[in-house]
Amino acid sequence: MKFRSITLLLVAEVAAMSLWFVSAAILPDMLREADVSPLRQAALTSAVGAGFVIGALLSAILGVADRFDPRRVFSVSAIGAGILSLGLLFAAPGGGLAIASRFLTGALLAGVYPVGMKIAVGWGKEDRGFLVGALVGALTLGTAAPHLIALSGGSDWRLTVTVASIASIGAGLLCLLVSLGPHHSIAARFDASVIATAWTNRRVRLAYAGYLGHMWELYAMWAWIAAAATVSYSATMAAADAEWFSRVTTFIAIAAGGIACAFAGRIADRIGKAEITIIAMAVSGISALAVAATFGGPPWLTFLLILAWGISVIPDSAQFSALVADASPPDQAGSLMTLQTALGFTLTFFTVQLTPVLASMFGWPLVLAGLALGPAFGIAAMLRLRSI
Repeated sequence: MKFRSITLLLVAEVAAMSLWFVSAAILPDMLREADVSPLRQAALTSAVGAGFVIGALLSAILGVADRFDPRRVFSVSAIGAGILSLGLLFAAPGGGLAIASRFLTGALLAGVYPVGMKIAVGWGKEDRGFLVGALVGALTLGTAAPHLIALSGGSDWRLTVTVASIASIGAGLLCLLVSLGPHHSIAARFDASVIATAWTNRRVRLAYAGYLGHMWELYAMWAWIAAAATVSYSATMAAADAEWFSRVTTFIAIAAGGIACAFAGRIADRIGKAEITIIAMAVSGISALAVAATFGGPPWLTFLLILAWGISVIPDSAQFSALVADASPPDQAGSLMTLQTALGFTLTFFTVQLTPVLASMFGWPLVLAGLALGPAFGIAAMLRLRSI
C-alpha cells in the first residue's frame, strides 16, 4: 500500500508541477510571434510564484493541509490549475490576461506541492528524508518537463501549454487513488496560533532561515539559466544552436537535480538532514561562482558546471521541509511546511523578477555570482541548527 500510494503521488506531482515553468519554456517561441517587454517576460514567470505565495499563505493560515483530506485538496487544485493554464491559449502573449492566468495557476499549485508533502510525511518517520526527497524530486522533474515538451513540439508553444495542462488535470484525478499513511494526522479545529510556532520553535525557525538561503538561488537559477546559457553559448556558437543547446542543458540540469533528491534523502536519513543541506548548499554556491567565472567560455565546460549546479541546487529543499516536519507537532506539520514554502516563494518572486533586469544592467556573470550569497546564508543557519 505504501509503495503504491507514494508511486501514484510522485507521478501526480510530476504531472501537475509541469505547469510551473511553462512560460519560461515557451518564451523563445512566443517572442518570435509577439513583442513582449522584458518586464512582462519576467512577470509571466514570477506571476506563478506570486500566486503560489498568496495561495500558500491562505492555506497555512486556514490550516487547509491539516484540516481537510489532502488528496481532495490536491485533486481540486491540480485540475483547477490545468484548466486555468489553458487560458494562455486565448490570451495575447505577455498580456494582462496571460499574466493573470499564470498568477491563478500558481495560487492553485499551492494546493499541490506542500499538500503533497503532507501526504508523503504521513507514510513514515525513519525514512522521512527519502519520502520528502522523492516528492521534491518529482516536483523538480515536473518543472523540467516543459523544456522537454518544448523541444519535442518545435516552435508550437501552444502544444506545450496544452500538454502540460492536460497532464495537470490527469494528476488531479490520479491523486484520488492515493491512500493516506499511518502517521497522517488531522487538526481537530482551525487554530491560527499554529503560525506562531514558526517563530517560537527554534528548530523550525532555523530550518526556515536555511530554506530562505536555499530559495534565494533556486528559482532564479531554474527560471533564467536557459537565458543565461544562451548568451554564454552564443559567444562561440551560432544563435540557433546556442538556443537549442541551452534548452537541452536546462532540461538535463533540472531533471538531474530531481533524480538526486531521492538519493540525497536516503543519505540524509543515515547521516542527518542538516548535514545534507550544508553539503548541497556548499556545492551549489561554488557551482554558481564557477559558472559566472567561466561565462562565455567553452560550451562543454559551461554545460558541465550548470549540470553540477542543477544537481546540487535542489536536494536540500526536501530536507528543509523534512526538518520542519520533524520539529513540528504532527497536526501542525502541513501548515508549517506550507508557510515555509510561502515565505520561500515570496523571496523568489523578487529574485525571479529582478534577475533579468539586473543581468541587462550588470551582465549575467555578476548576477549569477550574486546567487551564491543565498547558500552562504543558509549554511550559517544550518550550522546553528546542528548545535542545538
